[in-house]
Amino acid sequence: MSSVLKHYNSFAGGIAEILRAKETDILEFFSKMDAITGKRNIMEEIVFENNALVERTLLELGLVNEDRTSPGFAEKIHNTLIGYLEASDAALFEILGRPDLTKQESVMSLIQAKVLSGIQRGFFIKESVARNFLIQNPPPTIIRVLGYKDVNELLEKESIWEIYPALRFLESGEWMNKVFLRAYKNLKPEDFEERELRLLVLPTKWLALTEKFMEKKYHNVSHLKELGVIFVIPISLDIPGDTMRLFALLLHYFHEVPFYSKLFREYAGQNDGFADNIISLLRGDVLEGPLPDPGPGKVNIRIVQRYLAKDNPQDPRLFEPHVNPETRHWDWAEADLTRLDHEHPTLHLGFWAGLNWVGGRFLDKNGENEIVGFNLIDVVMSLIKQKEMIKYLYHHQEAFWNQIFIRYIGTQEMDKLIEQNIIKGYFTLG
Repeated sequence: MSSVLKHYNSFAGGIAEILRAKETDILEFFSKMDAITGKRNIMEEIVFENNALVERTLLELGLVNEDRTSPGFAEKIHNTLIGYLEASDAALFEILGRPDLTKQESVMSLIQAKVLSGIQRGFFIKESVARNFLIQNPPPTIIRVLGYKDVNELLEKESIWEIYPALRFLESGEWMNKVFLRAYKNLKPEDFEERELRLLVLPTKWLALTEKFMEKKYHNVSHLKELGVIFVIPISLDIPGDTMRLFALLLHYFHEVPFYSKLFREYAGQNDGFADNIISLLRGDVLEGPLPDPGPGKVNIRIVQRYLAKDNPQDPRLFEPHVNPETRHWDWAEADLTRLDHEHPTLHLGFWAGLNWVGGRFLDKNGENEIVGFNLIDVVMSLIKQKEMIKYLYHHQEAFWNQIFIRYIGTQEMDKLIEQNIIKGYFTLG
């Protein structure tokens, strides 16, 4: 083991445990990054800052003087975070005028008054092209459940801006991928246009049809990158955290949709591969298998453009060095949320600023080490699932990976490399 690896050995174990990676792999990776960037002590800096932020947070939660060697301290921290956020959620509900999330007009009023600061424009598929896709590939389930005879009657009586969101939660994944998305293979740059991002709330008649969608997605707001649409199903789960989750997800999509629109526009200026690139982005492709050998003195970094842990928490790509653009959208959304404290101090959302990658090891009720993350979105989702005793951690872990690269190459350089290489699936340093 080199002197650098020996120097790092005392810090690598904690990072490896947080990231669920092998300690030897973490040691080797930091050693390579030191050599490539010429930076030293990054591992120590990350560990020290993480620990300092953990201490500051425990102090604010009133737990700093608690006995950390007692079993169950991990649960105590987690439950205190949940309670803290539940109070913020209740305050947000009041500040937003006690919105009724089952009513279209109430949700739209909430959105227009508190989220939008000017409609953004983007590069999206033309409405005429989207209509032709439906004519070429009539959605069988939607036509059947609405009682229409064919796709022409569907398009005559329903808004295309409601039909496309409905595809997401009514048609099967097999039909979407093997039938409908085949039409996207013929997309050309001229099929797109510059227009405003569209935000809509689906009419209440769609509520009876949302059960499958809600069960799969765990939330009632989503988006269509290629159409520039963010949509809300006006349904309330009537549980703590509901308002905060809806609000946070909307802010997240206000950053994610423009990010992909920018990529669509860039690919339109290239000579070939436009349709394949668009489809790859919409699928959220992540390279499988090992990355190619970068050569001596270099390292390849995978780009993971979706949360793989939602599909398979043991996906081996999660345990290797990687960056995640989805986490960057959450960074910006969380920054938007925490800035609300300037106008509404009772929200106490500034508490979460800078904690998206922070966490620590504490003893659970069985006396075993357990990772507790302080990531706002993980805590929001855990609050929603509190009765089922489901805890979320994957937003924290992905943010930690991003934080490592931010320390080595900077936020701007990391974002640039992601944008330039997202289709290839990795970038090379060194």
